[in-house]
Amino acid sequence: MNSVLVVVFSSLVFLFGISVYANKLEKLFELRSSEKTPAYTRYDGIDYVPAKNWLILFGHHFSSIAGAAPIVGPIIAVSIWGWFPVAVWIVLGSVFIGGLHDFSALCISVKKDGETIGQIAKDVISYKARSVFSFFILLTLLLVISVFVYLCAKTFVTDPHIVIPSLGLIPVALICGIFIYKLKKNQFKVTIFGLLLLFLLILAGRIVSVCERLEVWIILLLVYAFFASTAPVHLLLQPRDYLSAYLLFFGIATGYTGIFLSHPEIHIPSFIKTEYPLWPFLFVTVACGAVSGFHSLIATGTTSKQLANQMDAKKIGYGAMILEGALALLSLLCIASGIKDYRMLKEVISKGGPILVFSKGFGAVTSPILRGFGETIAVVILNTFILTTLDTATRISRHVFSELTGIKNRFITTAFILGLAGILSFSGKWRLIWPAFGASNQLLAVFTFFVVTGWLFSKKKKIKLILSLTTFVFLTTFSSLFLQILTYIKKTQYILFSISAILLILSLFLLVESLRKIIKKWVLQKGADL
Repeated sequence: MNSVLVVVFSSLVFLFGISVYANKLEKLFELRSSEKTPAYTRYDGIDYVPAKNWLILFGHHFSSIAGAAPIVGPIIAVSIWGWFPVAVWIVLGSVFIGGLHDFSALCISVKKDGETIGQIAKDVISYKARSVFSFFILLTLLLVISVFVYLCAKTFVTDPHIVIPSLGLIPVALICGIFIYKLKKNQFKVTIFGLLLLFLLILAGRIVSVCERLEVWIILLLVYAFFASTAPVHLLLQPRDYLSAYLLFFGIATGYTGIFLSHPEIHIPSFIKTEYPLWPFLFVTVACGAVSGFHSLIATGTTSKQLANQMDAKKIGYGAMILEGALALLSLLCIASGIKDYRMLKEVISKGGPILVFSKGFGAVTSPILRGFGETIAVVILNTFILTTLDTATRISRHVFSELTGIKNRFITTAFILGLAGILSFSGKWRLIWPAFGASNQLLAVFTFFVVTGWLFSKKKKIKLILSLTTFVFLTTFSSLFLQILTYIKKTQYILFSISAILLILSLFLLVESLRKIIKKWVLQKGADL
């Protein structure tokens, strides 16, 4: 099949999602422009700061949820099951499940004073559910931070050309933040200035040599995460993510333009016979780009605290998920049409991993436009968003840790979080538990749906749609965990077995707690009606 046809059909579904489906969701949560958001009611100049423009906040939210996952997941899935089922799941998942998940999490957090999803669980479900959920979130974020620190450092060592543009974006973002917020300069002119500097940094990266020691980069990245996650959001986080988003916009635009110019045929098989069942494993392998629990942490951890107008929630919460779906689809098409055959795809993955596969596929698709720069730009884009996700995850970890322990000093809590993550990064122990991350990430989505369902029920809203989707995501995640446990037992991988068993127990506990709360409220409502 021709890649252009896939793009056209997918675009129609994306358009339906943003123009029809999302409008219905917007009415469900009763968003009002007249109602002040937590960015104003709890303004503190550090975390609660209204974004000057919704595009700036969109840039932060999109950069933080994207990361490398919507690129890596589809590549792995295509190599296992073929391109067609992966494309269908990306499009339908992002429109009907992922968009609802992200948007609803953002909405209820805005309605609850910018609280994190774990904290909201205390009122919506129970105090026990909140404690378990928040602890689970904290452990997941620790794993994310440790892995992203290691992967980013590893990328700097293997491809030194990307160090200058990746790290150089930080001072550029600081300058732009000062120009926009302190000096009140024109946002459009500042954006052009920032992007021009970023382009010059990409050119400089091809000339300047840098340190290639892994341990040094791990330490420097941990130090960066400390300062970036404790600094006021409007000075670094907002402008950095805003500029990063434009870099990704450029990547998506050139990728799809390259497809329309060259209209390549898809070389990878539509379906591939494999020992791994399509359901439930495909739906766990491709999380970001379809539905990801990590997104709820961004939506309730940072985005809700910067939203200036409730009516922007749909554009940011739902719109960013649709754009991430488009990014995941682009990743799929780059390797399905840019890599000439299936054997070559497997060979490149085994030698260099999914990131190398994407850079080669992106370079091939964009060759009519970027003329040899495609592979470098692809890796720069990936690493920029790994950095974004790194310090956003650190900031959210600080919020969750403070909610659990009551410790409010942001420097102490951040140092503790990064200390634990650093130990994991240096020791390499994260490798032992990372295979369980896919299921734990989707479990976060299940927990979020539980909380949103309980919140809607408490407001006497219709819950049939979200309840049916919650059931699907729960059964899928639960089944994948159960099958993984059986595999780990056969292979005597007792650490992964223990983690998966704990996740399974946690999911059942929160299911029981959620149902108990909903049934109790339903009985009370019925009694009141009588």
